Amino acid sequence: MNHKENKGKPMNKQEIYDLLASRHINYEVVEHGAVYNMAEMAAVHLPHAETIAKNLFLRDENRKNYYLVSVKGEKRVDLKAFRRNNNTRRLTFADDADLKNILGLVPGSVSPLGLLNDAAHSVLLFLDRDFMQEPCLIGVHPNENTATIFLRTTDLVQLIEASGNEVRLTDVSAM
Repeated sequence: MNHKENKGKPMNKQEIYDLLASRHINYEVVEHGAVYNMAEMAAVHLPHAETIAKNLFLRDENRKNYYLVSVKGEKRVDLKAFRRNNNTRRLTFADDADLKNILGLVPGSVSPLGLLNDAAHSVLLFLDRDFMQEPCLIGVHPNENTATIFLRTTDLVQLIEASGNEVRLTDVSAM
């Protein structure tokens, strides 16, 4: 899963909205002030708060494999347990330059929709299986941290897979 830099212009939130509409994917969007972490997100008081995703952009120790891990917002991810359960090498957070070069995103805007900017289709999405439970919704940024989109989890998975990235459901237990 060697990565290549994102050579195209990253999709902004309007382009994400247009793409969803062109694919006839139903979504609800809430515009809000910029948020940079889950505590700030909680202060916005969004609908469907239990479906908001926390997204971790990770890499292995050799910078050969990159992963986006999306879990329900209240969960903390034990990287050692995650590594054991998903057979990866030792994991660490990818740096801001990797985030910009691979997904075309800036800190605070990390989202599974950023995978639509992954020109090499090299980032593997690990999606917490809890998002497949009722109400089967997921809340993510539309590549900018000034809005949150709520859509059906299956629609998100199909969109990401259609763009060429792999999605794996995983069980992430709350710490």
